[in-house]
Amino acid sequence: MTELARESVEERKTRVVGERVDVVPYNPDWPRLFAEEKAHLLSCLPEGTLRRIEHFGSTSVPGLVAKPVVDILAEAASLKEIRRVVAPILEAQGYDYFWRPTHGDDGPPWYAWFIKRDARGVRTHHIHMVENTPQFAGHWARLRFRDYLRSHADAAAEYSALKLRLAGDYADNRVAYTRAKSEFITSVTEKAKAESASPR
Repeated sequence: MTELARESVEERKTRVVGERVDVVPYNPDWPRLFAEEKAHLLSCLPEGTLRRIEHFGSTSVPGLVAKPVVDILAEAASLKEIRRVVAPILEAQGYDYFWRPTHGDDGPPWYAWFIKRDARGVRTHHIHMVENTPQFAGHWARLRFRDYLRSHADAAAEYSALKLRLAGDYADNRVAYTRAKSEFITSVTEKAKAESASPR
């Protein structure tokens, strides 16, 4: 049994949260890495387990600086089945698995979150598996945020500058880095909703 396999949930959480925040220039390989991981998930998981699989987060916006980790949002047919069937399959392949709260530190709704790493142990992908229900609307709203940045270069440039500053301020605190971005993300998501609702 490996050291990682013997970790408790709390030890695994502490290890993951303690990893350094690095923001790098846009890498044109990120869409390919998303497509390859999508194909892998569909090939190794039971048919029908996942429905829609989307590339989101900063690596999905051309030209945007980002942590070099491809974020994937996957629609689960059933989170119960994700816990029962999918988690053991991906953990056996070396993925970190967390049953994670959507809001705060310990509250519902809960969802499945996986971290994939390369041979050196460096994060390459974050996979967020949620159901397509109202309680997970906040996750799906991130696609509006992605699409707004893709079509508004000024907002993308502002977000890049913010991320670079925060990565300097919170290089050793991933939680603080993420929280410090939330106001900007909420503001842009609201603009995206208003834009999509306005008559053409």
